[in-house]
Amino acid sequence: MISLIYSPEFLEHNTGYGHPEKAKRLTAIVEALKEVEWHEQIDWQLPTAVQPKKILAHIQKIHTPEHIERIKQVASNGGGYLDADTPISERSYDVALLAVSAWLDGVDRVIENNSPAFVLARPPGHHATHNTAMGFCLFSNAAIAANYALTKPNIKRVGILDWDVHHGNGTEAIVQDNPQIAYCSLHQHPCYPGTGSNQNAHGKHQNILNLPMKAGSTISNYQQVFEQEVMPFFQNWQPDLLIVSAGYDANHDDPLAGISLQPADYILLTKYVLKITNSPLFGLEGGYHLEALAQSVVATLNTCL
Repeated sequence: MISLIYSPEFLEHNTGYGHPEKAKRLTAIVEALKEVEWHEQIDWQLPTAVQPKKILAHIQKIHTPEHIERIKQVASNGGGYLDADTPISERSYDVALLAVSAWLDGVDRVIENNSPAFVLARPPGHHATHNTAMGFCLFSNAAIAANYALTKPNIKRVGILDWDVHHGNGTEAIVQDNPQIAYCSLHQHPCYPGTGSNQNAHGKHQNILNLPMKAGSTISNYQQVFEQEVMPFFQNWQPDLLIVSAGYDANHDDPLAGISLQPADYILLTKYVLKITNSPLFGLEGGYHLEALAQSVVATLNTCL
């Protein structure tokens, strides 16, 4: 059994006509999961209803009051652009709070059940910095979840593995000064947002590992990097909880980048994750080719089962 945290409310974050980060990303995944023969092994869970003060307390540990208030105000005025790539609608602030709630629920599920969980939520989060929404991202879901996990008994060290095709500049900036959180990112470079190029910049706590990948990289390239870099990094770190910023835009068919993975390749990547821990938390980030995205999530969940 694997916990999957999802709400139809996540569809109400409306980014407008033609935007790649759209509600159909989630409906494509949901429809694909309902068709698999093992669908009864998925424990579908609604996220905990938002208690604003409680959720904001966790967000405020990560983001500035000005950042939070700007998202709230733009949404309350009917929506608008937070940056050139990041439009929001009148429901986006509330939906973003619910997404954070879902990620926190994911932490609880993994700890309580000692089994994997997948947060199927939007908007994504790994580009959001302390004080800036960017790259389709409003709040830094993975960083918030990592800090929340550290409030739990027996969770002293958290790892974040980011296999989204874009570097999680926001996650790195937020967690790099925390000696209890390690961040590792595999991402195409050069590519948006242009960060993460220095493979030797490990931070003052030796808790950062950036692994830039060339356009056209295939699963054989990823396998080599996992064996030589990713696995030793996390084996040395020994996290009590591993969070995966699970973007699926490294697929060959994805329109926003140039890596050449196939959906079935996420079977191998997930197997590596399960070697680090048998109870990871996955949370959706990018992935913009609907069929490739859906089948990649299927591959991840099937491997966990």
